[in-house]
Amino acid sequence: MSCLQKETGYYRSIFEKTVCSRLEDNKVQFEYESLVIPYVVPELRKTYTPDIVLSNGIIIELKGQLTREDRAKHLLIKKQRPDLDIRFLLQNCKNKLYKTSKTTYGDWLTNNNFIWAERFVPVEWIDERPKEIDTTNLFVKAKPKPNSFRPFTRYGHRGK
Repeated sequence: MSCLQKETGYYRSIFEKTVCSRLEDNKVQFEYESLVIPYVVPELRKTYTPDIVLSNGIIIELKGQLTREDRAKHLLIKKQRPDLDIRFLLQNCKNKLYKTSKTTYGDWLTNNNFIWAERFVPVEWIDERPKEIDTTNLFVKAKPKPNSFRPFTRYGHRGK
């Protein structure tokens, strides 16, 4: 997996870098991959690190590809953590789930009751009021700049 340099670390793709740069240009407060969400695959404990957490608590997952594993993971997380507002930002909503599929990424997300947009974070998402979140088992990653935006600092649990 290639990574693209940023000031305090790396982005995982050009799409993620583009979206985050646009948010920064518009002076939107957010954190990149700052949250760790545990979830259980039957008989396995796993964690999920969302790409963006807006200051109002909305979690945004940036997707260029929506793989079978991603789809299964997000269905499990949605079932286990219905209190979390996880939304998807797709690079191309018309991509098919697989080569011969008639179902697009956008169709799959809509059919599974996920909120999604294409290419850019909608202003409506940024302007939404903060949401109450059950912070049980959420961990915030350590951060190099302690005075910058930290959406879950009021919670007792912290990551490594």
